[in-house]
Parts: sequence; C-alpha cells; structure tokens
Amino acid sequence: MVIAKEPLPGRVKTRLTPPFTPAEAAGLAEAALADTLDAVARTPAARRVLVLEGRPGPWLPPGFEVVPQVAGRLDERLAAAFAGCAGPALLIGMDTPQVTPELLEVDWSQRDAWFGPAVDGGFWALGLAAPDPALLLGVPMSVSETGAVQYGRLRAAGLRIGRLPVLRDVDTAEDARLVAAHAPAGAFAARLAGLTPAARR
Repeated sequence: MVIAKEPLPGRVKTRLTPPFTPAEAAGLAEAALADTLDAVARTPAARRVLVLEGRPGPWLPPGFEVVPQVAGRLDERLAAAFAGCAGPALLIGMDTPQVTPELLEVDWSQRDAWFGPAVDGGFWALGLAAPDPALLLGVPMSVSETGAVQYGRLRAAGLRIGRLPVLRDVDTAEDARLVAAHAPAGAFAARLAGLTPAARR
C-alpha cells in the first residue's frame, strides 16, 4: 500500500515553500509519488493499493487499486488502510522516492511485522502479517517520537519485528537535495534538477 495525497499546489509539500513555489513543490511531490509507485509496481505482490486523498492522475501506473482515505487523523487513516487488508500488508508513504523493490520485498516467514524508521523520528514503512488497526490508533503522528511509539506498540504486542533501513523523508529543501543525490536516476532527482538554480539554493 502507498498512502498519498493528490499532488496539488498548496496541498502537498508545503514545507518546501519557500524556497520552492507551491507549483514547484507540487511537481516535486508528483515526481516523488511517481518514483514510489514505480518501485511498488516492480515489487512482487498479490495486490497493490494506492490509499489516496484526492483524485488519481496520469502519474498513476496500471495495476493499482485506488482506495480513498477515510476522514480523520493520520493514525486513523493508516489504521483504516490496514483494516482493508486480509493478509500480510506493507504500507509506505510518498515521501521516500529513493525506495527500491529490493527494500520492499520483505520476508514474512519469520516476521510478524516490518518497521522502517525515518531520519526525522517517524517511520516510512510499516508491515503487518496480520493487519490490526488497533496497533496504530492513538499513535501520535508527525512528531519526533512517532517512530518510537509505533515501534513500542509492535513490541508490546509481542510481534517478531524485522527492521528496514533508516530512510530520509522529503520534507525540506535540504531533504530534497540529499534524497535526489541518493537516487539520481529517478523522476524526483530529474524534477529537482530542472528547477531554477535560485529555487535550489
């Protein structure tokens, strides 16, 4: 599953403004989403789901089921996404365009959960062999302790947890620069490189 917002100016990546304009920030968000969906499309899976706030656009590749996000806090929206799954499910966001199929192809044989921490203290990936929305409800989101609290929930439930590498979310202009340098062949890096030098400073 990929949870995402439709990349509209003023609605996504607002922390990139400034130095980027709202339209440029939305363009970067669209490129990040395209890279993320491409990685998921190339990952073996029985079902690929885009949990979307907004409407799908030309950036959506074939093979995805689009499910609207429910209303409410982010923990409620994530919980609802897992509630729609009957078997092992891995959920990621649209903020890590450097993700690869190799990272996403997790082995469930010895794990009940997979957890991918983010540099900012959150998490970029969460996988549950037996999706349980209660594991997410009430977790404070978008704060520095989000990842620690969510990981603690998994441990308290007695789950066997696999750790994925720490990745950097694209939130700021510096994040964008570092992520693009890490994945220079992607659409995100190309979009960033096409912006004006003044905007990249």
